[in-house]
Amino acid sequence: MRSDDLEALALLHDPVRRSLYAAVVAGGGDVGRGEAAEAAGVSRTLAGHHLDKLVEAGLLESGFRQQERKGPGSGRPAKIYRRAGGERSVSLPPRDYTTLASVLADVVAELGAEERAERAARAAGAGIAARNAGEPVGRVLDGSGYEPYAEDGVLRLRNCPFHVIAEEQPLLVCSMNLALCQGLLEGLGEDPGRAALDPRPGECCVVLKAHGSGTGKVGPSKANDS
Repeated sequence: MRSDDLEALALLHDPVRRSLYAAVVAGGGDVGRGEAAEAAGVSRTLAGHHLDKLVEAGLLESGFRQQERKGPGSGRPAKIYRRAGGERSVSLPPRDYTTLASVLADVVAELGAEERAERAARAAGAGIAARNAGEPVGRVLDGSGYEPYAEDGVLRLRNCPFHVIAEEQPLLVCSMNLALCQGLLEGLGEDPGRAALDPRPGECCVVLKAHGSGTGKVGPSKANDS
């Protein structure tokens, strides 16, 4: 655990800062000061103060939105905020599960055991479903860190809980992630074919399509269907 991680996350103990951070995250992109203030129910001035504190801590990034009008009278560029790309974690005492996960992913790839990994991931998804029986799939995914949101009849996942390892082993991790989501759906009594790979920059590679929309773009190996 790094002290700067602890200090950064401690800022979110303040309910206003936590609400503003959540508003920026929920925006899914560049969120203006006024938008964040309205979502959090505070003034623009107070929102700006707290948003800039979150930027200083590395939890958010800031920039300026390009003005449609140019030249005199166009006004000042609007300041916008987005979630920072880095990760923060706190554990007491310090633990390092990411390094072990990276090593295990390398071993799976070296042994060519991708199909077995997908089967294990599907079983893990079923296990999550068993622990959350009766809950809507969106709520279960949210509780697992995926940050689901609806868009055009599709449930997209704003966050990849396995982002660090996915950057090292994208094919393996995405196929396992898909298998996990299929196992979760099946365990909750839903069609596992709703889960499909549809990568989008900055988001999870898996999406959940509407009920009855069939199989996805790409699925895990056929071994997972047995």
